[in-house]
Formats: sequence, C-alpha cells, structure tokens
Amino acid sequence: MTKIKICGLRRPEDIEYVNEVKADFAGFILSPKFWRYIAPEQVKILRKNVPSSTKIVGVVVDEDINYVASLINDGTIDIAQLHGSENEDYIRKLRLLTSDRAVITKVFIIKSDEDIKKAKASSADYVLLDSGTGTGNTFDWTIIRDIGRDYFLAGGLNPSNVGEAVLKYHPFAVDVSSGVETEKVKDSEKIKLFAQAVRSNTKA
Repeated sequence: MTKIKICGLRRPEDIEYVNEVKADFAGFILSPKFWRYIAPEQVKILRKNVPSSTKIVGVVVDEDINYVASLINDGTIDIAQLHGSENEDYIRKLRLLTSDRAVITKVFIIKSDEDIKKAKASSADYVLLDSGTGTGNTFDWTIIRDIGRDYFLAGGLNPSNVGEAVLKYHPFAVDVSSGVETEKVKDSEKIKLFAQAVRSNTKA
C-alpha cells in the first residue's frame, strides 16, 4: 500500500485533515527562509494531536547539523528530510550526533538518469524524488524505472494525477503540499480526494 505524506502543515485544522485521512507522514517546514516555516515549539504542540501511527517529518534545507540533531534528540520530529545540498558526510555526522536514532530522508531533484543513480546510492533511510523545492511541477516519471529501492514521489502531485503515479510506478510513498491547497491553505476536500486516489490505485 503506497503511503501518504501531507507536507507544509501549519495550523490545528491541518492536523485534523491529516488525521481524518489517516496519513502516514505529517510534514513540517523547519527552515525559517521558507514561507511555510513553523517553529519547532509549535510543532511540539501540534504533534500532541497526531496519532503515533503518523510519523512527524521535519523538512530542512542546508541547516546547521546541530539544529537538525536537536530536533531529533528532543522528540520534535521522527524523521529528518534533508532537502538541500547535504551530502553523505552530513548524513553520517547526523547519525553520530543522534546516537543512530536519526531516521533520514534525502531529497534528490530529478532531471536525468544520473540523478536517479545518486538517489539509488544514498545511505539515507529513504530517498525522495522531486522536481525542485516547492515548484508544484512534476518531472519525467519514466526516469524512475531503474531506481531499485523504495522512494517517496513528490513534485506537482495533486488529486488528479496521483492515481496514475501510484498505478504506474508504485512508489513507497507520495508527498504533497501545494497540490492539496486552495489559496495557499490546506483544503480538507482536496486532501480527502488525494487520499482516495492513492488508495484506490494502490496494491495492499
């Protein structure tokens, strides 16, 4: 069954929407330079209303490694999603700073077969394939065919196209933010339609 990650959550209402569809991952932007940023203290408050079955993901972009380690060590997040230029050495050090508690997703911007090779070779627990940072656009999904490992699919997904992506490419998980928003606010109905499209086109 393809899993669902709803990202860019900011409000108590967003948590209600995520809980209603039983999303597998709830994502929060924890790099201050992005408009969907939410402070770690607020994430701690919001996650109290998230069931333990939903993992809390903190999205960071080229942040100081000690900041990311603290988010893991103090229980703010369950998974660190590295969306910048973080390399293998960064991943190794993050595991050391968290006594191997870190669960890490490394994001790769996919433009060619070479990018798929890099994702395949990553030591991160998960890889996420995207078209950019919040572009709202898809990439050429046919490139995925040779990745040979579980992956999150992101970039331009919405209730209209996610069913096709799941049916044809069988990602481990799909990741959506702007694709379930109306005027930059999470839309309950779009989230429901997104979840329905994923689950009706995936194999148990």
